[in-house]
Amino acid sequence: MNKLFVLLSLIMGVVVLASNYLVQFPINYYGLEEILTYGAFSYPIAFLITDLANRSYGKEIARKIVYIGFAIGISFTLLFSTNFADLISIRIAIGSGTAFLIAQLLDVQIFDNLRKKAWFIAPFTSSIIGSAVDTFLFFSISFYATGVPWVTLSLGDLTVKIIVALLMLIPFRLLLKTFKPV
Repeated sequence: MNKLFVLLSLIMGVVVLASNYLVQFPINYYGLEEILTYGAFSYPIAFLITDLANRSYGKEIARKIVYIGFAIGISFTLLFSTNFADLISIRIAIGSGTAFLIAQLLDVQIFDNLRKKAWFIAPFTSSIIGSAVDTFLFFSISFYATGVPWVTLSLGDLTVKIIVALLMLIPFRLLLKTFKPV
């Protein structure tokens, strides 16, 4: 379990770091620049990691992975992509950390409460609710009253996260054989 625990924790940190970086770039195709950033595509992987850990090791280990991923992701975000002279950059770091921690811990608890239902209920429900909380917290903390169209960006972001959450059910189901349930 130790190798897998370390691997999942590191992947979680990379997902947080990548998402924090990618959220700065709107998708400039098909008129999507006002409603979508590249971060929407990477972040849902964090829910897959949390849900696999929760299914296999239980909510306590899943929480530890969230905390370690949070520490790794936020540390690197603060070191490498936060411009402390730029208020929005600082707000992105604060918004990201707050949203990630609350949404992932909520995901862990919801998943744990639903774990005995059909295999797809817990990961899908916890990911959808976690994504909605994460999206609202992140965009409102980071961009409220800045002139950035955060409401439309958050709605576009959440739409993609819901689609990706559906798609993440495929690797979740495939990996269930590797990750034995608690």
